[in-house]
Amino acid sequence: MTRKPNIVYLFADQWRRQAVGYANEDPVITPNMDQFAKESVVFTQAVSCSPLCSPHRASMLTGKYPMGTGVYTNCKVGADVMLQPNEICISDVLKQAGYRTGYIGKWHLDLPEKNISDNPTSGAEGWDAFTPPGPKRHGFDYWYSYGAWDDHLAPHYWEDTPEKIQIKQWSVKHETDKAIEYIREQNETDPFALFVSWNPPHSPFDDVPEKYKQVYENNIKDDFRKNVNKNSFMVHTGEEVEGGPDQLAEKRKNYFAAITGIDENFGRILQVLQEENLEENTIVVLTADHGEMMGSHGLMAKHVWYEESIGVPFCIRWPGEIKPGKTDALLNTVDIMPTLLQLADLDIPATVEGNDLSPVLESYTDGPDKTFLCAYPGRKEAIENFEQHGLNNLAYGWRAVRSVDNLYVIHRGYAPGEETVRLLYDLKKDPYQLNPQKIINSDENELIRELEQSLFTWLSKQGDPFMQE
Repeated sequence: MTRKPNIVYLFADQWRRQAVGYANEDPVITPNMDQFAKESVVFTQAVSCSPLCSPHRASMLTGKYPMGTGVYTNCKVGADVMLQPNEICISDVLKQAGYRTGYIGKWHLDLPEKNISDNPTSGAEGWDAFTPPGPKRHGFDYWYSYGAWDDHLAPHYWEDTPEKIQIKQWSVKHETDKAIEYIREQNETDPFALFVSWNPPHSPFDDVPEKYKQVYENNIKDDFRKNVNKNSFMVHTGEEVEGGPDQLAEKRKNYFAAITGIDENFGRILQVLQEENLEENTIVVLTADHGEMMGSHGLMAKHVWYEESIGVPFCIRWPGEIKPGKTDALLNTVDIMPTLLQLADLDIPATVEGNDLSPVLESYTDGPDKTFLCAYPGRKEAIENFEQHGLNNLAYGWRAVRSVDNLYVIHRGYAPGEETVRLLYDLKKDPYQLNPQKIINSDENELIRELEQSLFTWLSKQGDPFMQE
């Protein structure tokens, strides 16, 4: 019997597709990633189905869209949102197939303990949570993780007890150390699957070791992307961020510095795979959960439909089995689980809603011609506002259909009574999305009719209440 391939799945939080050297867009320094891209299939149009942490993670693990997982917003205090124990995750399938399974880093899929107790025995604060061994870990038998906590220079973790493990080290370095330790402990008979979730380059952007910041002290231009408003920028919720061009330049520099630090640690993992003679039989994926606006369109953070928010890097390498190259085939979050399972010659659960894109790895084509994106009002104040008006918050926010050339968005707003806006972007002619066509009548041309019909068909299959109120 041929041994199954190992899987090492590495993803960073809030890392946009443009911020890697091989993309030739943002001036970020990533020599290890650039070399890895030459050895991989690079999906140049990979997107996050819902550009927010918890929704993406739930969809990545289950192959289902947020409406199906119920994780439509972040797992946070005051919201009854979490990945349910009965969901079938890729880790559940791998574990059942005989894989040794490990998860290291940010989890953010469990109900915050503050929703249950004012004084959790684990010491979890805010949105954080210790997920005890059992069904909520979804088949991961090694779990060195935490829920959600953004202190990159002094992180903490839990293993199998509520005792918090406090660390005084950059989280990326520490988690990579643990990943290397895990890889070196694997035996020669059982395949393993290791998922590593690095929190940086997620904010706070300043939480990055000085040695990486110094790389950019005299090695970065002050030229911003063409769609950046240097004098005024806000987070996606509309909250203004203080500062102007100098402050934005500093955030941008530190953001790039964190990615350069991730690159160094990514290289360490590749090196240990080589040293342990695991390189040839290990599928390695490098990606992110969503992007970061970093001032583009006057916005910070994510949860919007712009390419800086929805676009993620995605490289997959399997020496001798996957021929290196590039493809503009659309890859969405929900496609990751079925594709990896097919590569491992494992059955894809009937619950999966994404596409198996393994044929794309052979031809670089034959991918779906359209894929779908969504975002829902999830802030406590917004939900309460909809409820006070007798409305369902899940019927609002925005939905979009993305093709290789176009993005069509319908935005119903994040508060009752906001105007519904339809926008069409020609991504070939207008890659910075500066000149959208505002659609008044969806019947005005064939392309818009086709895209809207595709979107509405998908919404119907999802049972999404969007546009029904």
